[in-house]
Amino acid sequence: MYNGSKFDEEVRLVKKGRSTLWGAAAFAALAALLVVAALLLNRPTGDVATAASQLVFERAKVTAVLSDDAMADELNSEGRRIGTQELEIKLLTGAHKDEVLTLTNYMSALFNVDVSAGDRVIVRLITREDGSYYASMFNYDRGLALGIALLVFCAALALLGGKKGLRALLGLAFTLLSIWFLLIPGLIRGLPGVWLTIGICAATTAASLLLLGGFTRKTLCAVLGCVGGVTAAGLFALAVGAATPLNGFNMSEAENLLLYGAEKGLKIGGLLVCGVLIAALGAVMDTSMNIASAVWELRGHNESLTARELFRSGMNIGRDAMGTMASTLILAFAGSALNMLILVQVYDIPFRQLVNTDFICIEVLQGVAGSMGILMTTPLCAALSAVIMARGAKGLK
Repeated sequence: MYNGSKFDEEVRLVKKGRSTLWGAAAFAALAALLVVAALLLNRPTGDVATAASQLVFERAKVTAVLSDDAMADELNSEGRRIGTQELEIKLLTGAHKDEVLTLTNYMSALFNVDVSAGDRVIVRLITREDGSYYASMFNYDRGLALGIALLVFCAALALLGGKKGLRALLGLAFTLLSIWFLLIPGLIRGLPGVWLTIGICAATTAASLLLLGGFTRKTLCAVLGCVGGVTAAGLFALAVGAATPLNGFNMSEAENLLLYGAEKGLKIGGLLVCGVLIAALGAVMDTSMNIASAVWELRGHNESLTARELFRSGMNIGRDAMGTMASTLILAFAGSALNMLILVQVYDIPFRQLVNTDFICIEVLQGVAGSMGILMTTPLCAALSAVIMARGAKGLK
């Protein structure tokens, strides 16, 4: 006996499998293209090695505390111990592995690496002109703890998210690698910062969403909506920056960038907008995917819905997400600037000075521009989803 519902389900699964395969193929092609671009941008240039790159840091273990005159400072350091320690350490890595050295560990309120026998630390090896060397304390060895934290996060995402959780991890890794090996080298070499960042955002968004949703109309709408929202955030930041005026030269790191990056071609002026684009990418991607997915589900349950009805539903769904996502982005910037905000109140800075301080203006611009990207994503993604899903798209599910 013919079972129509079972047959339709089998057809749906076949189409879903094909869209997943096409999505994986598109991701692989995009990844290969970006790998080639990364190889070109990171090819050896013959530049002289920087002083920082020639510093030698090694892992070590504290084998003994030879002396310790540190005392707890309740008055100025909240009980942190201030003073010096004479330590015996054993090197665990590098050319001098297993050698035993002594070093003096100076502890202050800010530089406070308070250790005991058995602790693992990072030390800097300094070589004298006569070839001898000595060690100085750098910091705790936090690699193991951070590695475990990352593994716990990855395991939780994989267990709770299943296959999509693993794909999300792969997409996140792809995005971070693209920023490190493509965006940053491109900026250092003087490529147009804003357009390069938009291009990287588009490529990483497409890759991440292809992995999550396959090669479907839903993915297409989410990618287009995300790129449009990020571009809107960038244009808004450009306009406000030009009116203020405010640009990369107002950032706290501008002096070092000017000294060490300008000679390689780095254009500092556009870095502020580039930072806004990267910061807004995650929230804008989330908003666009939520709207595209919701419209896709509505279309799947009622194929008679018109583009106007789908658009209205998409806007209603998007409005619910607007406030929370915009608040998330602004609060993220506020959290990163919490120490500075505390100092503002401690120093009792006059309001007129406060609102015209570079740091505060930059924080406000980043939060508002990113939120503007989210606001613009909602109608754009809703409109694209309504039109594309109502009319269909050749070759897409």
